[in-house]
Amino acid sequence: MQNTRKRKQIFPKNNKQQSEITITKIKSNKTKKNPKTDTIEPYPSHPRPTPEDCLAIRDELLEFQGFPEEFAKYRDERENPELNSSKLINGSEKSEVSAEKLSVLDGLVSIVLSQNTTDVNSQKAFGSLKAAFPTWELVLAADQNLLENAIRCGGLAPTKASCIRNILSCLKERSGKLCLEYLRDLSIDEIKSELSSFKGIGPKTVACVLMFHLQLDDFPVDTHIATTLGWVPEGADAKKTYLHLNRRIPNELKFDLNCLLFTHGKMCNRCSTKTVKQEKKESVNKPCPLLNHCKKSD
Repeated sequence: MQNTRKRKQIFPKNNKQQSEITITKIKSNKTKKNPKTDTIEPYPSHPRPTPEDCLAIRDELLEFQGFPEEFAKYRDERENPELNSSKLINGSEKSEVSAEKLSVLDGLVSIVLSQNTTDVNSQKAFGSLKAAFPTWELVLAADQNLLENAIRCGGLAPTKASCIRNILSCLKERSGKLCLEYLRDLSIDEIKSELSSFKGIGPKTVACVLMFHLQLDDFPVDTHIATTLGWVPEGADAKKTYLHLNRRIPNELKFDLNCLLFTHGKMCNRCSTKTVKQEKKESVNKPCPLLNHCKKSD
């Protein structure tokens, strides 16, 4: 039967009243703190970003470019928790929903393959891997050269293949199952500890798994944009930037802001350190909406 439930609107456009409601909600949730990470303040005297900064940039980027289509399925999963179920077949996790629904382990591997390459190449590498080895058991049993060949189009094949094999080997040794769905029952700090224990898995990969594949509130680091906006001091490193932004950005806005800033950074020559010309096209003839939010020049 077709679901006729009306989807709630979570991305207001030019709606001052809705923005004020969002700010009220954000301020009311400030008392809900993480007992471990919320005690860490790497830049206690640095005032930005404020909740108002985050909301204004979210709304302006949304008006400027719309919500990125590539992240729409993850938004749907956050709105509809029933889409997150999975099951085990012969010890490996399989999605019950559709071919587009990734398990947590699928998601982690796809993020590993996305490192230091384009979206197109990483998607090709993941598709090639799944076509060559339909189950994670087959990946674990595969010869290293065959595994590298399957993902070579994504670049850094030897490094990424070793990382994937290490993840699978550790999972097999720990639980006998190639599955990460148990992470859904853990706290954010426990999930971070589990994922960080895999060799080659850093904070940004962990944050992406939390946000996209576990539907939890976290904010992956982009030190370039954070510095440009004046959200962190000059010279801030990635670790301290991550701690600072995840403390200051309201949970209600982390998913929105990450998706919008990530997409904007690819499209805007001014806001990115990369030079992928074919992806940077929208801001050529439009003023960058972040200009008014950037720190003042010295």
